[in-house]
Amino acid sequence: MTQLSPELETIGRRLHFAYSARLRRRRRLRLGTVAACALLAFGGAAYASGFADDLGLDPTKWEIVGGGSVDGGKAAFVKARNLEDGRPSTFMVEHDAGMDRYDAFLLHEKTVEAAGGGAESGALCTRGQLTRIEQDALDALRSAAAPDPAANCRGRAYGLEIAQRVFAGVEPDANLMPGVS
Repeated sequence: MTQLSPELETIGRRLHFAYSARLRRRRRLRLGTVAACALLAFGGAAYASGFADDLGLDPTKWEIVGGGSVDGGKAAFVKARNLEDGRPSTFMVEHDAGMDRYDAFLLHEKTVEAAGGGAESGALCTRGQLTRIEQDALDALRSAAAPDPAANCRGRAYGLEIAQRVFAGVEPDANLMPGVS
């Protein structure tokens, strides 16, 4: 082995120390970059689904395409694409607890309209029409018949769904229009 002068050994130790410090900094920088990217990726997806914190969409299964809110945050919708098969879906949430039932219906229709519209067309159901739809649907369900109310207005599907959910015990009777028994 070759003997180096003390000055060269000191320089060698300093170079060795500086190089190892540089490697540690690079390693920390890489780890920091990976952590930041992960935070941005998952945080961005969480923020995007934050259009609807209440919806809790899994960012590993859904890509958020768009969304918005209605009536100052009383309702929100998110348009998303399924990452497995690419199919689009629209998710909605409405904070209608304590609202008049017809006002809750109007909020639902505003949300559907803001999200791009639904399959129904025509004039919006009046308070009386919606009450009749729910009552007819409940009567049909109680007699084990298929509910098919005669009213032909926009909101018929909403009335049918509420009646079916109340009949199934998923929602309370208080979610029916006043006068429906």
